[in-house]
Amino acid sequence: MPNIDIYSTTVCPFCVRAKMLLDKKGASYTEINLNKEPDRRDEMLTRSGGRRTVPQIFIGDVHVGGCDDLYELEFDGKLEPMLAD
Repeated sequence: MPNIDIYSTTVCPFCVRAKMLLDKKGASYTEINLNKEPDRRDEMLTRSGGRRTVPQIFIGDVHVGGCDDLYELEFDGKLEPMLAD
């Protein structure tokens, strides 16, 4: 399974939904909470091409995007193959 990084904040319902889907899939991930590690926001901006909203999700080297993007991958049947790589 590839490394998964999720940039989040403490009170973000979209972050909670994204993590719930990954938990349901049995995927382990590294959560980078920007409330606890604000110095990593620039890292998120660089990796995401300037996207400022959370969550920002990365599966391996692929920038998935946010929660809606993650659920779209699931709906289209593309999430499982990404998690299997």
